[in-house]
Amino acid sequence: MSEHGGNEDHQDISPEMRVPVEEETIKILLATDNHIGYNERDPIRGQDSINTFKEILQLAVKHDVDLILLGGDLFHENRPSRDTLFQVMALLREYTLGDKPIQIELLSDPDDGKPPGFPFPAINYEDPNFNVAIPVFSIHGNHDDPQGAGPEGALCALDLLSAAGLVNYMGKFDLPLNDKEAQNTGIAIKPVLLRKGTTKLGMYGVGNVKDQRMHFELRSNRVRMFMPRDKDNWFNILIIHQNRVKHGPQEFVPEGMFDDSIDLVIWGHEHDCRIVPEPVPGKKYYICQPGSSVATSLADGESLEKHVALLQIQGKEFQLTPIPLRTVRPFVLDEVVLSEEAETGGFDLTDQMEITKYLKSRVNALIDQANTLWDERNSRAVEEGEDELPRMLPLVRLKVDTTGVPEMSNPIRFGQEFSGRIANPRDVLTFHRAKKTAGRSKVSIDQPELSIDDPELSISEKLSKVRVQTLVQEYLAAQELQLLAEGGMSDAIQVFVDKDDPHAIESHVKRTLKLLLKDVQANGDMEEEELEEALAKAKEQQEKEHAEQERQAPSKTKGKGKATAEDSDASVDSMMMDVDAGGGSDFEALDDSDAPPRPKKKAAAPKKTAAAAKKAPVRGRGKKAAVPSDDEDDDEVIDDDEEFSKPTKRTNRAAVLSQATAAKKPAAKKATTKTTANKQSTLSFAPSGAARTSRAAASRSRAKTAQVVEIDSDSD
Repeated sequence: MSEHGGNEDHQDISPEMRVPVEEETIKILLATDNHIGYNERDPIRGQDSINTFKEILQLAVKHDVDLILLGGDLFHENRPSRDTLFQVMALLREYTLGDKPIQIELLSDPDDGKPPGFPFPAINYEDPNFNVAIPVFSIHGNHDDPQGAGPEGALCALDLLSAAGLVNYMGKFDLPLNDKEAQNTGIAIKPVLLRKGTTKLGMYGVGNVKDQRMHFELRSNRVRMFMPRDKDNWFNILIIHQNRVKHGPQEFVPEGMFDDSIDLVIWGHEHDCRIVPEPVPGKKYYICQPGSSVATSLADGESLEKHVALLQIQGKEFQLTPIPLRTVRPFVLDEVVLSEEAETGGFDLTDQMEITKYLKSRVNALIDQANTLWDERNSRAVEEGEDELPRMLPLVRLKVDTTGVPEMSNPIRFGQEFSGRIANPRDVLTFHRAKKTAGRSKVSIDQPELSIDDPELSISEKLSKVRVQTLVQEYLAAQELQLLAEGGMSDAIQVFVDKDDPHAIESHVKRTLKLLLKDVQANGDMEEEELEEALAKAKEQQEKEHAEQERQAPSKTKGKGKATAEDSDASVDSMMMDVDAGGGSDFEALDDSDAPPRPKKKAAAPKKTAAAAKKAPVRGRGKKAAVPSDDEDDDEVIDDDEEFSKPTKRTNRAAVLSQATAAKKPAAKKATTKTTANKQSTLSFAPSGAARTSRAAASRSRAKTAQVVEIDSDSD
């Protein structure tokens, strides 16, 4: 792909390089999610994954590649069986060892990543005791990730292959053992630097971590990449194994959170094949998602044709050619709604014989479709000079919507008729019913008309007006609450949403009812009418005090929160680049002068209730500025272990955490627990000990990296 140009429609393979030169071109075979060992006890499908892995190695030999790059989940299980491990080691020995000379020169430290206490290097072809023909580089995925806490640390199957000299295990880093270490550690990515002729390649592998952790590290600018000083002259590949599809607020990795110094992202973990490089809006890099090489579920994404890719790199240009895998079983699926088919087909939904007959006809049609698909792929391969392969039993899945059908037959008994014709006779059918929608009459009565329900507003205008606090206030105002004040309840819901505090609403309700009960009991015995009047007065008094407190609250408190959110949204490049000071990384661009001033203590003072105005201060309310607030001051992290003051710590959103300077008090331990819980909304890795400033950390990182990069530059 010439200087990352073209390929706007993504309909065909990447355009060829302008002037390909064999001596300057690095050829890589890309594959991800091999899941070797999946369903290995199945008599039909047990060898599918290992057969396809063998085909991938044969393709690497056929295309005379310089290396094989795997994107995680080489094994389906963290502890693969002895049979699976034996077959993988035997295949790697057969196809990747030999007398073929290695054409790529290693420029990074060959000992970087080797197991401690052993003399052999981490890169197998640098070991004089091995004759490596095709080096294999791999990261771990979520299925074969390191586990355990023995003397050698967490280990996985890739560690065994690495120690055996068959695989170069990259992207492994030590995860912190507790929250204190997690707050100060981050993720450091050290590359494997290669050169062939004038083409320089940097491979940055990141093994799978929990998506919440990765999302937090990226948003916090704590992913540090050790890059050469002349990074613009290198072709940089990032290999990751994370969720690409959003499964929750932080259970995925956004595509646009990587640095512009990356040229190509190899994305593992997602099984649907999107192997043609896709540009990212607003970024310079492309994303290639090869997908799995074996179907591990009968889902829609697995039905796409499986591919690996031949990646050719020359200078800053690259070309990617998808290669279909021939040993993968054809997989077809369809979906039927019986209620609709009964109307068009004229059969009775209460007649199981008629329904079974219809479903058999649909399955037979899918089998014919799968066999035709196999024959077409086989004939196409024969035309290209390949050998013809015997037909494989296909995977067939028919999703059946049984809404309105009183009774269905046994799906396992149904599939027995197709034994010998399909590879999955036991689960060829899957039944489901449409979810019943709740009655709209009750919802329309209980659901008030909100400001965003204006039919004259466009979708974009409605989205621009959506504010949680506004929606909550409008909804509560329509409920005509008799005991709880709308303002305090709104604040409690806001804390529940923003800070992810599950006890915010419960605590507010209990506190309010307790204060109301105290005010009513002060009036002595009274009639029912007098009780309602007293409750109304107490509620009105609470609303007045809440409104007065809102007016007296310093405006800078809200301003600080707004600035924090804006700074968080504005963080696009979330990978902190460890390069020399003149490198101009995104992390270095954030100067100390841009940080907001340290907020005053009174700005974070919690709101007072009616009873709080009459009683002595509760939980540290009204304390001096030097004493940490105990309940709702989210800008403090109190140390349980140290008696003296701590340095300030800057978060990823440039907010300054205020630290306690007074001696520790008995309530400090309890305050730490509550403060940590209130910070849950930003994926808390709250520290329990002293924390260095990220500015100082960045300076030290740059100093350290300058030395590492200097070594890399000398090796050039």
